[in-house]
Amino acid sequence: MKPHCLIFALGLGACTTFPQLDHTVTPALEEAAYPALVPLAPIVAQATTPGVVPAQANAALDARISRLRARAARLRGSVLTGRERQRLAQGLQ
Repeated sequence: MKPHCLIFALGLGACTTFPQLDHTVTPALEEAAYPALVPLAPIVAQATTPGVVPAQANAALDARISRLRARAARLRGSVLTGRERQRLAQGLQ
């Protein structure tokens, strides 16, 4: 990044007006108790525990893809039977 771009960006940021934050906290919020502190170890353990086995997820997705492709192939077929198609062709003439 060129130095003049950085100076311009910092100068532009200095021109902003900041919102008035004085007296925005309500008395009820000021009197509220602090949240309870909880140990971090159980949260980290839960986050690192594998919930989804990649091989099983891939197998399930592959099976679903196959079913959807088969369904799409069935839907691509003709909706009309041969007799209905012939009758429609006669009606159009």
